[in-house]
This record gives sequence, C-alpha cells and structure tokens, in this order.
Amino acid sequence: MKTNRFVQSLVLSLLVLALAASAATAASPAATIKILAPADGSQVDAGESYSLKYEVALGPGDDHFHVWVDGDRSPGIHDLKGTYALPKLSPGEHVITIKLVDKGHVPTGPEKTIKVHAK
Repeated sequence: MKTNRFVQSLVLSLLVLALAASAATAASPAATIKILAPADGSQVDAGESYSLKYEVALGPGDDHFHVWVDGDRSPGIHDLKGTYALPKLSPGEHVITIKLVDKGHVPTGPEKTIKVHAK
C-alpha cells in the first residue's frame, strides 16, 4: 500500500513538472530570424555595396545578434528590424548568417543563413 502511494505521488509530481515546463515554453515566444534581402541564391555585383535587410525576434536567453559574412563576425546588433551594411563582396560564392547570441556573445542556437553569388 505504501509503495502504491509512493508511485502515485511520484507520477503526480512528474505530471505537475511536465505541465509547468509546457506552460513556460508556451509563454516564451520562439526566436525568429527573417532575411528579407538579398534573397537566398541571388546574384549580386562584386565590389558593390549592399544592405542586408532583416527582422529578428529574440527568444529566451537571447540578447542581440551578429551577422557573419564568410566566417567574419560583425559587431553586436540590437536593432531587431532594419538593415546592415554588408562589406563589398569579391567575385564568387558568399555565406551570410545571422546568429542570435546571449549577453556573453555565445550563440544560443537560432540562426539563419543565405548564400549569394557575386559576379
């Protein structure tokens, strides 16, 4: 009888914890990253100036984001909607990524990558 009550109590405790975790997740909006321009796979002119147009929504643990161009990181960006001046691109394929980070600049997981070809 005592074992049965213990098991019932344990199951009830686990259920309460699961419901609490589910409610916390539902209350926290998920991070989103939209790269509006240039389009993924687009062709740009080499040596020209282009702006990366973006919209970002931070999630739990996110503080700001960085733009990475071919592995080089930009300074931290706190404006959640706007444009970022990309460096002039040399001819060839280029990878542009937005990574969400915490206050210590550590990536939190969400990121969005596009590729462009400069000709």
